[in-house]
Amino acid sequence: MLHAIRQQYNAAFTEAKYHAFMQTVDAAFGEAVTFRVSETPVFIPQNLKQQLLQGVSDICTVLTQPDFKQKSEAALPTHLRVPGEDEHTMFMQLDFGICKDKNGGLTPQLIEMQGFPSLYFFQHMLAESYRKHFDIPAEMHHLFGGLTPESYIELMREVIVGNSKPENVVLLEIEPEKQNTRIDFWGTAKYLGIKVLCLSKVLREGRDLYYLDEQNRKIAIERIYNRIIFDELEKRNDLPRAWDMTTEVNAEWVGHPNWFFRISKHTLPFMQSAFVPETHFVSELKTIPTDLENWVLKPLFSFSGQGVMINVTREDVEKVDDPGNFILQRKVEYVAGIETPNPEEPSKCEIRMMLLWNKNWEKPRLVNNLIRMSKGEMVGVRYNKGKDWVGASVGFFEP
Repeated sequence: MLHAIRQQYNAAFTEAKYHAFMQTVDAAFGEAVTFRVSETPVFIPQNLKQQLLQGVSDICTVLTQPDFKQKSEAALPTHLRVPGEDEHTMFMQLDFGICKDKNGGLTPQLIEMQGFPSLYFFQHMLAESYRKHFDIPAEMHHLFGGLTPESYIELMREVIVGNSKPENVVLLEIEPEKQNTRIDFWGTAKYLGIKVLCLSKVLREGRDLYYLDEQNRKIAIERIYNRIIFDELEKRNDLPRAWDMTTEVNAEWVGHPNWFFRISKHTLPFMQSAFVPETHFVSELKTIPTDLENWVLKPLFSFSGQGVMINVTREDVEKVDDPGNFILQRKVEYVAGIETPNPEEPSKCEIRMMLLWNKNWEKPRLVNNLIRMSKGEMVGVRYNKGKDWVGASVGFFEP
């Protein structure tokens, strides 16, 4: 990927620069990052950028169809249905693995998608930190659609805070101070001035929600920037709460919880694109493929890759106890195409294209990106222990 820029970057890299860079990252939002940050950003060439943009366009075409809500009804568990659903998601993440095409070039292949927020503020800070400490070509961009650092933050403010006062907007999580992605919560609070709040701290009077501030004053909650994953919430019977999230209240959702289910792995079988691997619901398989070594078995609703099987056997498919909630997806092979100082260990990467879709917009808008680098069999912490030039990163794209 952009060999000349990569060579220049690697030649100029020093551990001292990386240490100074990490000091900036760790100090930016008041707490050190709890996950590994890579020594390098990824430089995305124009041809790969255009393929990514086309992949995003293909997927958005499906999601903006009038019948999408009807097609995704089966994804929404009845007992977790939250009232007051919007016409469309406000946040969308499209994760593409960078793979090799039939001609030996690079191609993005969709691995997962989420109708849920991501690290919008951390990624922006990370890109700015790489620029501060390393020589990143000025013309390359991490934001899209002509956004500048200033207009990007204002756009995030428009989507999340809206017309409310920041104190009346809360980022809602389960024990946010314990979440691995909490660095982005603190970044959201720093940039927008909103309250980061645990669900256990939400108080209720009839249909009205509020919280108590540091002076023990009641502060009304008008907008909820939701970061709660129901999968985690269902496991937390110990968490005290005055509101179960499925009861209708006067507060407005910023990122309605139902869209976490509607735009998910459940959506993959509906996609027809050169950038989406063939995917089937296990419940709709007429026959089990004979070449299972070329397929991955995934639960529809899991987080951080939990439950994914990459070495699938016929028995694995047959013993799935809830086939309607599993997919079989054609395996893709990530390219180890990022040169590192160790020529024997290049890195692979997965690129998340991060979108917003505010209520008054006709279609989603691509705004930012997130990259995860890996040298292991899969992208994830447990596959990269003890390795360098892996972890969280960001892409800089050719103009």
